[in-house]
Amino acid sequence: MRLVLVPTPIGNLEDITLRALRALKEADAVAAEDTRRSRVLLDRYGITTPLVRLDQHTLDRLPSLFARYPTLAYVTDAGTPGISDPGAELVAWVLARGGSVEALPGPTAFVPALVASGFDVRRFAFEGFLPKKGRERKERLARIRADDRPTVIYESPRRLRTTLAELARLFGADHPVAVARELTKRHEEVFRGRLGEALEHFREPRGEFVLVVPPAPPAPPDEAALLDALRARGLAGRDLVEALVEAGVPRNRAYRLALK
Repeated sequence: MRLVLVPTPIGNLEDITLRALRALKEADAVAAEDTRRSRVLLDRYGITTPLVRLDQHTLDRLPSLFARYPTLAYVTDAGTPGISDPGAELVAWVLARGGSVEALPGPTAFVPALVASGFDVRRFAFEGFLPKKGRERKERLARIRADDRPTVIYESPRRLRTTLAELARLFGADHPVAVARELTKRHEEVFRGRLGEALEHFREPRGEFVLVVPPAPPAPPDEAALLDALRARGLAGRDLVEALVEAGVPRNRAYRLALK
């Protein structure tokens, strides 16, 4: 039993690797979330490998599929399997039964959105699609607000404005955001601005969206309490200044506080 996870283009059909094409040709069958969408890709590159459906609702077909097709290439609607789709469940099922899994590198929507955002993304959090409503959604949004890393969110056109409005309430309408729309497609757009401006810009959202939300700026330290705590530890002079700076106090201000 061998499973090959094959990333497919998120829009532009030219965004596929030679290795991915070879894997699709050499597999015993290609399993796809949506066989209609995947058929377009296979036909484009002249691939005649049998195509079978495998989505969230048909995972019970796995035993019979692998019995017939020992090497199965799995593709999702678009992008890399395992990101916001049933790919992770499929991998766990195969590994639990002693099978092998090979994951090919390839297209994803969140990486282009991150690097085009203009923010510092050396560290980031990936949220994918948020829960649609209820307590779990509120808790996830609260964690995003408290995170000190940029956060990536996938969103549909129907829920984009709702999510932007909720983020504006949490972060403030002047908080920056990058919104990537229809990446790699003809109408690709990357909006960079404020959350309030994004709500004005996307009055009638169309396409698929990726939001990149940078963290809220850290709260300024309580200088008086900080100064008392550091002096209680016996710090003075240059050591006191450096400790204040490390705690987030601007250096010029730290010098003035240390002299008091």
